[in-house]
Amino acid sequence: MPQQQRQPPRSLRQSTAVVHAVNTDLHVEAAFDPLDPFGNITIKWDVMSWTPDGYVASVTMNNFQMYRHIMSPGWTLGWGWAKKEVIWSMVGAQTTEQGNCSKFKANIPHCCKRNPIVVDLLPGNCWKGGVVASWGQDPAAAVSAFQISVGQAGTSNKTVKLPKNFTLLGPGPGYTCGPAKVVPSTVFLTPDRRRKTQAQSEFSDATTVDHSPAVTWNVTCTYSQFLASRNPSCCVSFSSFYNNTITPCPTCSCGCQNKNNCIMSDSKRLNTVGINTPRKDNAPLLQCTHHMCPIRVHWHIKLNYRDYWRVKIAITNFNYRMNYTQWTLVAQHPNSFDYKPLVPYQSINDTGMFYGMKFYNDLLMEAGPSGNVQSGVLLQKDKNTFTFKQGWAFSRRVYFNGQECRLPAPDAYPILPNSAYSRHPVTVTTMAALVFWMILFVW
Repeated sequence: MPQQQRQPPRSLRQSTAVVHAVNTDLHVEAAFDPLDPFGNITIKWDVMSWTPDGYVASVTMNNFQMYRHIMSPGWTLGWGWAKKEVIWSMVGAQTTEQGNCSKFKANIPHCCKRNPIVVDLLPGNCWKGGVVASWGQDPAAAVSAFQISVGQAGTSNKTVKLPKNFTLLGPGPGYTCGPAKVVPSTVFLTPDRRRKTQAQSEFSDATTVDHSPAVTWNVTCTYSQFLASRNPSCCVSFSSFYNNTITPCPTCSCGCQNKNNCIMSDSKRLNTVGINTPRKDNAPLLQCTHHMCPIRVHWHIKLNYRDYWRVKIAITNFNYRMNYTQWTLVAQHPNSFDYKPLVPYQSINDTGMFYGMKFYNDLLMEAGPSGNVQSGVLLQKDKNTFTFKQGWAFSRRVYFNGQECRLPAPDAYPILPNSAYSRHPVTVTTMAALVFWMILFVW
């Protein structure tokens, strides 16, 4: 298997709380993500061998994004051929259309389209249905691969032309892919992991032997939330132990375009067979709420200790047609999460990544009684900065599955009662003494 290494390499730490730290204090709404500056999806083509009219290539998709994964129904990869190439066969993936292959009489290609669209095979055996984990959650599962046999493509690195106009859906829009660039050939490890090998070309027929190096190229795809959706796909609400007020998600946080098609939580339609079946266009069926978001994240300040404080985080799914596998949550807060930084900003460690424990709560079910997950977070106080005043204890920014959530306005946060502002609490003895002197004075 090819060696997997993110550039630059990052250290990871996993614990029972399943939290990873990310660093930033920036905010840019573009393809560059300040929370994950090196995040991208890299697609690598390794030409492994030559055939009489083309080549056999291994295509590997590595997700180097720390907290944004590709969930079901999986990735869709497209490109345009530079010449008149055809796909003779594929292993581990398939094209969505065969195209017009009428000029071939004997062997019929797998696909003859000039712009093939490729999807992963359905789940089963070793196929994952196009689901690719994020690098920060599970590096071993942050990869997908298939093999492709290309014909009418040339039989050496001098005649092969790189594909162009790559597109990637993961599973929806948001990714922009750059041009293919030739890179050094991938180094492979043997099954016993004791020997390294490198792809070499060995095309031969009765008259020709070509020992030129195999061709390898990379395609880099980056994500932009602006391209993915005009509206957020999640919102945040707040509450605390020191105030009975619950600050809800803002009205129409995710847009109200689905308001006419939503369904009440007590509707009889929920008993209809197939109501939870996803549609091919991934159109949601949302529970009717004032915020109309598929996902709500609730941040509750639960307890206050001398050296620590506790937060409870609850994620609720309001989409009856979607369950979220391998979900991720990212929260930015000025209180350090005390975990090893994942990006090279050593002076800041203010962002934590959360995800479910495998086979326990890594699946967020569709809307309904089981459509929520909860977790408690214990944070150590920094005596120089910690305070409950002015909403300091609430999260500054929240991401669910890589999408930034809409937060309430700061002036709507639960406020600290006035009596709690005192640096020197008044004791019962002091109060009794004051009452005694007031009575004495009046008398």
